[in-house]
Amino acid sequence: MISVVCVANDRAKLERCLLPGLENQSVEFELIIIDNSANMYESAAKALNFGGMNAKGKYIVFVHQDVCIPSTTWLEEVEAILDEIQKLGIAGVAGRKDRNDTVTNITHGEVHPRPAGLKVDSVTAVQTVDECLFIIPRCVLDELPFDEKVCNDWHFYAVDYSLSVARKGLGVYVLPTVVHHMSDFTSLSTGIGGYYSTLKRILRKHRNNIGYVYTTTGVWNTHRSVMFQRTISLVISQLRRMT
Repeated sequence: MISVVCVANDRAKLERCLLPGLENQSVEFELIIIDNSANMYESAAKALNFGGMNAKGKYIVFVHQDVCIPSTTWLEEVEAILDEIQKLGIAGVAGRKDRNDTVTNITHGEVHPRPAGLKVDSVTAVQTVDECLFIIPRCVLDELPFDEKVCNDWHFYAVDYSLSVARKGLGVYVLPTVVHHMSDFTSLSTGIGGYYSTLKRILRKHRNNIGYVYTTTGVWNTHRSVMFQRTISLVISQLRRMT
């Protein structure tokens, strides 16, 4: 059985996006909705550890409230795929393994749905997966909970988890399955809140094991200042707009 865990702060969005896709699934599953409309949880890691601790499924799907699942057989198909993966640490619907583009079959956007990356036809190994939807075996989460100290807000918790399970010899994968993410990513303001401070802690945590962290939102050198890399990225973006 699969458990589905979602931290929600917008009931209307939850009912418009995620919940309709979970109706009439072809297999039994457990649904755990964590209501964070009153900001009871200060971080995703803390909220998801709570949800995972209470989940009973063999696999735990952690999903954003604005993800739409298009098929009534989605959970059944995903569970069959997961059962065939040896030494699974974490699997997602989007991820990155190197400097090339994100690999994913998902689409995103509120008005005009568009591909979010390079399509995959089979289970694909990556370095990290995106936070919008990812799956962890219950037995893995029992041994390795989310890092609430490093990921003490709402950013990079799946990235950190991907890097952490890899250090334990477990695999990180993107699944060849389709979902739609209603977000167009314009709401991500990387200059606000804990985005860069969390990134800094993650690079420090993993720098002795890897030279670069490849995420769906960027590539980061673990041995260089985050602010230096951010400045260089902004300069390059401005130069590209001028040419």
